Amino acid sequence: MSTATLTTTKWGIDTTHTEVQFKVKHLVISTVTGFFKKFSGSVESETENFDGAAVTFNLDVNSIDTNQNDRDAHLKSPDFFAAEQYPTIDFVGTLKKTTGTNYKLEGALTLRGTTKAVVLDAEFGGTMVDPWGNTKAGFEINGKINRKDFGLNWNALTEAGGMVVSEDVKIHINAELTKG
Repeated sequence: MSTATLTTTKWGIDTTHTEVQFKVKHLVISTVTGFFKKFSGSVESETENFDGAAVTFNLDVNSIDTNQNDRDAHLKSPDFFAAEQYPTIDFVGTLKKTTGTNYKLEGALTLRGTTKAVVLDAEFGGTMVDPWGNTKAGFEINGKINRKDFGLNWNALTEAGGMVVSEDVKIHINAELTKG
């Protein structure tokens, strides 16, 4: 009787070639786009196609950048992320292949001290060896969360009664991983 040994491959987030973006409606008529500039993460997989891979990801809340300093300061304040008390946004989950290059990234998102289950769509771009001999893998990840589910409740109303900031936040991540 033969016993197969599973080998886990570890991948790190290539921060130079990864971007973390969010979009939220402002006044219901336009969209504000922001980024997190500092983050880290890893993926551990027992398969070459990443099915069942364990994913961890952390964002530095103080690295938020919406290209407007006053807005960034407000987002870091207790009205939104409360960055002093909750300096990171954390995710722990699993990649699950659905069809072809399509995956679901399912896991626990912790934001402002509140942890909720989330499911994001992921598309596997494949693997490639770069000119320096490093094996790389790419994923494009998209989804949506309700900010109020995580205690980001601040809002104001316009004269017409409309919300200044939408409850829905779109998430878009282009992730490049480095093997090893």
